[in-house]
Amino acid sequence: MTGLRELQRQRLHEAISAAAIALFLERGFDEVPVTEVCAAAGVSKPTLFKYFPTKEDLVLHRIADHQGEAARVVRGRAPGRSPVDALRRHFLDGLARHDPVTGLNDRPEVVAYHRLVFSTPSLVARLFHHMAEDERELAAALAETLDGLTAGLLAGQVLAAQRVLARRTWQLLADGAPLREVEPEAVRAAEHAFALLAAQLDVPPPAP
Repeated sequence: MTGLRELQRQRLHEAISAAAIALFLERGFDEVPVTEVCAAAGVSKPTLFKYFPTKEDLVLHRIADHQGEAARVVRGRAPGRSPVDALRRHFLDGLARHDPVTGLNDRPEVVAYHRLVFSTPSLVARLFHHMAEDERELAAALAETLDGLTAGLLAGQVLAAQRVLARRTWQLLADGAPLREVEPEAVRAAEHAFALLAAQLDVPPPAP
């Protein structure tokens, strides 16, 4: 059960981020100084950086909340289910519930959020930092049943595939395609991507 202090911490964390994102969406990430975010959120600069190590984390914590998710999916998969199939099922479930992290969400604020992330170089760079952490965790989970090299290669390919799928789906929505048309295409693309990943595991390595 979440204690009162932890609940207050979570609320302040979300309030600071919400104030920051509202300013960034209005004027641009690079145009809003941290001091202005502090004033809008009613916190000091040391308090802000206690909750968010970098300015970029004010935006990306919503994505970073999924940190380690792929590794947890692999470790928690049902007996007999392959890691790739478990990750495939998890991604398809995310599409079905229109999880913003899959790109398949047409709420204006979500589309605008993704546009902010993808159009800001420092946010893209920080996003890749989070992905590198996620890749290491996924590789470690996969290495429990695969050799280390295969686990590392597969981890990188899975996360790259999910990133490409999410950005592709978001771009279709951002370009004005209706959700009802984008959703089946997003599912088809995901099935295709994970089929390619699964097929690679069945290909023997080249002779030395």
